[in-house]
Amino acid sequence: MVFSGLTERTGRQANTLRRIMQNDSSKLPPKVLAISSGKGGVGKTNVVANVACALSRKGKKVLIFDADMGLNNIDILLGLASPFHIGHVFSGEKKIEDVLVDGPRGIKVLPASNGWQELTLLDSEKKLLLMEELDRISGDFDYLLFDTGAGISSNVTYFCSAAHDILLVATTEPTSHTDVYALMKVLFQQHHQKRFRLIVNAVKNEREALEVYKRLSTVLDRFLGGVTLEYMGYVVHDANVSKAVRQQKPFIELYPHSKVTQCIELVTQRILKERDRFSPDSDRPFAWRSVLQI
Repeated sequence: MVFSGLTERTGRQANTLRRIMQNDSSKLPPKVLAISSGKGGVGKTNVVANVACALSRKGKKVLIFDADMGLNNIDILLGLASPFHIGHVFSGEKKIEDVLVDGPRGIKVLPASNGWQELTLLDSEKKLLLMEELDRISGDFDYLLFDTGAGISSNVTYFCSAAHDILLVATTEPTSHTDVYALMKVLFQQHHQKRFRLIVNAVKNEREALEVYKRLSTVLDRFLGGVTLEYMGYVVHDANVSKAVRQQKPFIELYPHSKVTQCIELVTQRILKERDRFSPDSDRPFAWRSVLQI
């Protein structure tokens, strides 16, 4: 979709803000979580898929948006057929509800494109269109999960800044620690984000996870004063995870009594507790308010 200029864009922003302000204040907006990592290959998308299923098990309506928009992952991981993707929304060919795919446990998935390089760097018009479309359907969901790309690109920082909470996935690898720290540094210095949560993936036990958390916390205290990092839990290394990936199914569905499923359920319980404290009267009452400043 092509926009004619600043006047039209400003008008669209005003219309979107007006619609948000007119929303039923008695209903909480969806809790928006950005799940990111800084580094690829840490199992972030797998964490997203299984947390979404765990939330759905608790009766929550969940939408996953594959926010790595040039390279689709979540639909492949879940074995979903997706004839359309977010690129068709940007082109004006489809509305967002036409693109949504039914996932396991009743979750909905908004797929990314595959190999559309122009979507790896969203301009202001595309950001505004995406905001409007997500805002229009958001009342149908309790949780919206952004599965961001890896790294510190503008798309990654955009979706992290638009979320109510930022969940970072790390492993025991030193490169993972370095990249997670780099992402927090960029989000703090350039986007004024001060609060992060950490999930440590593929560890032997919780002691190993806590060592990662303490190491990152120490670095933050030393170099990024004012930034807080909260420990949200860990996901144990389990051969069942790889088996589930090969079958393109969530491991919590295939192996409901496994240790790795128990880990995801504990993380999900902590996410749900945060939801209980979530209020539309908070300093960030709705994720899209921050996106209006583009």
